[in-house]
Amino acid sequence: MAAGSIAAFWAIACLLVIVPGPDWAFTISAGLHGRSVLPAVGGIVLGYAAMTVVVAAGVGALVARTPAFLSALTIAGGLYLTWHGITAVRRPPAPGTPAAPARSGRFTLARGAGVSGLNPKGLLLFLALLPQFTNPRWSWPLAAQLGFLGLVFMLTCGAFYFGLGSSARKILHARPAAARAVTRFSGAAMIVIGALLLIDRFIA
Repeated sequence: MAAGSIAAFWAIACLLVIVPGPDWAFTISAGLHGRSVLPAVGGIVLGYAAMTVVVAAGVGALVARTPAFLSALTIAGGLYLTWHGITAVRRPPAPGTPAAPARSGRFTLARGAGVSGLNPKGLLLFLALLPQFTNPRWSWPLAAQLGFLGLVFMLTCGAFYFGLGSSARKILHARPAAARAVTRFSGAAMIVIGALLLIDRFIA
C-alpha cells in the first residue's frame, strides 16, 4: 500500500475519533465506575474489528444494499444505545464501584462491542470511507488493504479512548457528584443518539 494513502486515512480517522459520539459517552461512563477502562476500550475496538471483517469480506456492501437487513441493524443499534443510556441515567454508580463486580470485565467488553458494532452509521461510514484509500492495482489484495486500514482505525480508537477514559477517571474520581453528573450526561447522549437512529429509520 502507498504510505501517502495510509497517512491520509489516519489523519481522517483521527478527526472521526475525536468527534464526540456514543463511543465517547460509553468510554467516559465506563471509566468513571470501572476498575480499568481496558474492557470498555477493548469492546469498542472489538466492535470495529467485526465491522472491518464484514467490510473486507464484502458482506458490508450486501448489507447496505438490503433495506430490510439495514433497517433491522439500525433498529437494534438504536434500541441498544437507548437502553444503555437509560441504564446510565437511572443508576449512575459512584466512581470505582462496578455495577456488577463478578462480571464487570466481560460484561463491559460485550457492551463496548455492542456500542460500536451495532452502529449502522459506522458500518456505512466504513463502506464509504475505506475503499477510497485502496487501489486494486496495488500489490496487496483489496481485502488485505481494507483490513489494514481497519486496523489503523482500531489502533487509533484504542489509543484515544484509553486516554479519554483514563483521564476522566483520574480527574473525576475524587468528585463523586461531578462523576455522577457526567455519567448521566453520557447516558443522555446515548439516549439521544439511539432515538435519532430510530427516528431516522422510521421516517425514511
